Amino acid sequence: MVQLCLNGNAPAQKQFYERFAGRMLGVCYRYAGNMHEAEDLLQEGFIRAFHHLKSFRGEGSLEGWLRRIMVTTALNFLKREKHLREQLELSHASEEAAEALDILKQLETQEVLNLIQQLSPGYRAVLNLFAIEGFSHKEIGEMLGINESTSRSQFTRARQLLKKKIEEHFSFVIHHERTQSGKGV
Repeated sequence: MVQLCLNGNAPAQKQFYERFAGRMLGVCYRYAGNMHEAEDLLQEGFIRAFHHLKSFRGEGSLEGWLRRIMVTTALNFLKREKHLREQLELSHASEEAAEALDILKQLETQEVLNLIQQLSPGYRAVLNLFAIEGFSHKEIGEMLGINESTSRSQFTRARQLLKKKIEEHFSFVIHHERTQSGKGV
C-alpha cells in the first residue's frame, strides 16, 4: 500500500486514509480544544504523512510512524497558536503522585475524554504525551522546548486537576441519580 501511495495511486491513498483516520482522529482530539480543531489537525497530519511517506523505511509499524506525525502536527499547532507556552507553569513538583484513580473505572471513556478536554492545552499536551503516548519527561521536554522538571510538574498538576474534575463529576452524577430516583441526597 505504501508503494502504491508513493506512486500517486488515488485508491491506495484513500484506503490508507480510511484505514487510519479514525484512530488518528482520536490522537488529534486528545491535543485539540474541540472536534473541529481535531479534524483540522487530522487533515494537516495526513497531508504531512503523504508528503513524507518516502521517509517511512518500514522499520516499526506504519501506524506508529503515522501516530508520531499526528502528535508532532498537534504539538506544532499548539506552539503556533501560542496556547501551550501561555498555559505552561514553570513551577516544579515536589513529588509525583503514584495513586490510581479508582473512580475512573466507573466513568465512561467519553466522559473521561470530555474532562481531559477541559484541561488547559499545556496540561493536556503533557498528560497525553506522558500517560497515553508513553514518552519520557526528558523526551517531552525536548519536544515542547521546556525543562524535564517542568514536564514532570505539568504532568503532576494535570493529574491533580483531572482527579478533581473526576471527583466533581462523579459527585454530580451520584447526586443527580439519587434525585432522579427519588431517594434524595
